Amino acid sequence: MSTLTPIVWLNLTTIPSLGDSRLALLAQHFEESSQIDDFQLGVSSSLSFSSELWRAIEKVIAHGDRPVNAQAANALRWSEQPGNRLFLLPDADYPSLLRLLPDPPAVLYARGRHELIHQPQIAMVGSRNPSVHGQETARQFARSLGESGFTITSGLAAGIDGSAHAGALGTLGATIGVLGSGLNVIYPAKHRDLAQKMMESGLLVSEFPPDTQPRSQHFPKRNRIISGLSLGTLVVEASLRSGSLITARNALEQHREVFAIPGSIHNPQARGCHHLIKQGAKLVECTDDILAELPALMGLYRSLNEPWTTVFAAEEFPGQQSQPEPASLRPLSEQAEAVLKGMGYDCTPPDALVERTGLSIAEIRSVLIELELEGWVQEVAGGFIRNAR
Repeated sequence: MSTLTPIVWLNLTTIPSLGDSRLALLAQHFEESSQIDDFQLGVSSSLSFSSELWRAIEKVIAHGDRPVNAQAANALRWSEQPGNRLFLLPDADYPSLLRLLPDPPAVLYARGRHELIHQPQIAMVGSRNPSVHGQETARQFARSLGESGFTITSGLAAGIDGSAHAGALGTLGATIGVLGSGLNVIYPAKHRDLAQKMMESGLLVSEFPPDTQPRSQHFPKRNRIISGLSLGTLVVEASLRSGSLITARNALEQHREVFAIPGSIHNPQARGCHHLIKQGAKLVECTDDILAELPALMGLYRSLNEPWTTVFAAEEFPGQQSQPEPASLRPLSEQAEAVLKGMGYDCTPPDALVERTGLSIAEIRSVLIELELEGWVQEVAGGFIRNAR
């Protein structure tokens, strides 16, 4: 009797008409029959595959433990290199939450700290063209959630994704990047240094063979993995046409939580988040709003990962505020109070503060320096924004 070895599974994944959904059905039935011969005799008739497809499957199984083509041979050879790992759908250590999808990736290529894939994860996604404030918000939330023990999962894209990965690097939870290309092809190229750091202290994964180039159709497909690995998805900034809303929709279809950070009504990059909130996503102002949902979320995680071991204590879910408190709490001067009242949480140029406060431009600049040093405001392109307290 022959067993379902890694090379047999890799061979099966090369059959063109066996997509992720059909491979998931095969994996489920293989699990019920530890021996391939039992599988063929017992449950094969319950799958509505064409006779032609069954002949292709039987031919691959009969081939045994030899690669049927270069794709299978290359995958096996790649997995033998230091730092590389394949997660195969029939394997016991395949990510449990991802296995729940109707179309989980049959093979996950992974490079870095492989154990992170079994940690509780929160996905963070958003605009590729965020505001400076949105980028800083993503870094702060990722850092706070990472320090609380969550692994931050995102897509290594420009904008919010990159900020989330950077914020989580070096924290207890660290970070996972899910690529829309092979792991040998980092996209966008400007994130090569970030990807290198993630391979050292985080993890990169992809369902595509290592030398696969990025293609537009890959990114919506990889979004289901970002949300599928995670207990919930946090959207930081997104327009109404953003791909981040696809990830949020995937999360809902996968019965996971969706969180959204609101923004200014004047910011087009906030409209996607506002839309999600109107549709029932949880409005998030600080990480405690996410951590408050943990009892229900972690119940799901525990049920799929017994015995359950993570950085968390049994029923304790530590949280931290996402926004930093001002460094100084001493009373502000009258001029400083006036400047703060004249500012919003969007970018405000100094000239606008002159009009709103009646102070001279020299006075405004002096006060802004004072407020920035004490943590009340921060300078961004085009002006200053007020930090939330």
